[in-house]
Amino acid sequence: MIIIREYEEKDISEMTMIWNEVVKDGVAFPQEDELSKETGKEFFDSQSYTGVAENDGEIVGLYILHPNNVGRCGHICNASYAVSSMCRGQHIGEKLVKDCLEKAKKLGFKVLQFNAVVESNIHARHLYERLGFVQLGTIPGGFRMKDGHYENICPYYHTL
Repeated sequence: MIIIREYEEKDISEMTMIWNEVVKDGVAFPQEDELSKETGKEFFDSQSYTGVAENDGEIVGLYILHPNNVGRCGHICNASYAVSSMCRGQHIGEKLVKDCLEKAKKLGFKVLQFNAVVESNIHARHLYERLGFVQLGTIPGGFRMKDGHYENICPYYHTL
């Protein structure tokens, strides 16, 4: 059974492997540099909240939640999600997004905004739309894919 909980230091190695998997794929996260155990700890510690999906003691996914901006826009948050490639298609992402929406509201955020959902990431886009996210438009050529070509990005938001 999959549970979503706050991460613990013992989870960092598995979390870093899953995060780096998405970075290496080069089709969803803007980051190009992989995390080490040390930079992973620093990165996950720096978030407003980091949640993990655990299945029988194994970390199978995670999310990070943090402000999208500062000051007068500090009530808008941003999040990223990563699911182990061996566990995709099991609705883990949906559980992570739903937990994130609840956590963001509890932390006092008013809006969850995604800045750069790659247009070809159909599974993520369908999930977000099914959960009530609204697409703000399209930014032509806003994401450089791993192979060097550019794809459109679609910003989304959800009022909390």
